[in-house]
Amino acid sequence: MSKESNLKTVMVATGLSVVCSIALATAVTVLKPIQLENQALDKQRKILAALGVLEEGKGTPAQVGEEFAKLERYLVNMETGEYRPIDLDDRFDMRRASKEPATMVRIAPENDIAGLRRMSAESDVYVLRGEGDDASIVLPVAGYGLWSTLYGYLVVKQDANTVVGITFTEHAETPGLGGEVDNPRWKATWAGKQVYNDAGEPVLGLHKNVDPSRDDAIYKVDALSGATLTSNGVSNLVKFWMGDMGFKKFLDNVRESGV
Repeated sequence: MSKESNLKTVMVATGLSVVCSIALATAVTVLKPIQLENQALDKQRKILAALGVLEEGKGTPAQVGEEFAKLERYLVNMETGEYRPIDLDDRFDMRRASKEPATMVRIAPENDIAGLRRMSAESDVYVLRGEGDDASIVLPVAGYGLWSTLYGYLVVKQDANTVVGITFTEHAETPGLGGEVDNPRWKATWAGKQVYNDAGEPVLGLHKNVDPSRDDAIYKVDALSGATLTSNGVSNLVKFWMGDMGFKKFLDNVRESGV
């Protein structure tokens, strides 16, 4: 083969690579806003499902937007439990804040049962008002399972103890095993469970073969079959975020003065 043929081959291959790279970069740039919009819509759907407002995975974008607009949003100081209202479209990002030196708190290994290493000094929570003084509080939770960090929301009533629902917005657990955290039937079993025992300790967790006739069943959710490490991870993230480094001080304030 001549040198001229080799040069043409290299030039064609290089040109094709450049064209493909430009096309890919353009597609990513153009589709990014759509992707972010879909992610926000999915998050809102899951929060509304955990609140019992919409059926899991249901609701048009217009319906989801209308129902989500009824929520209130607050920013919680995780050290003191104090909180203040912020707009629903406020740009605060808890996950981004957990990575910035000025807004994050390192978690000591002995306290890090959720495997997070660090957390944001503030957290945003959502509140849905019901009739009278009734309200449901949407609390973000996160913790390591088997393969990934699970991100989601635990919803409790205004008594700051009774579970309304739970949802996970992001994880990479094994489909059919740990991935069953997305199963609506399993998530439905959380409703009515209690987070704290009479001593005020966060004891809600996943257990094998829960006997519903026992008094302590109110603090237990059936573990995921064949997914011990994911189940342990879910138990740990609940205990961490409902504990002293999590939302316990905030929830104590809610019990005393409402939200």
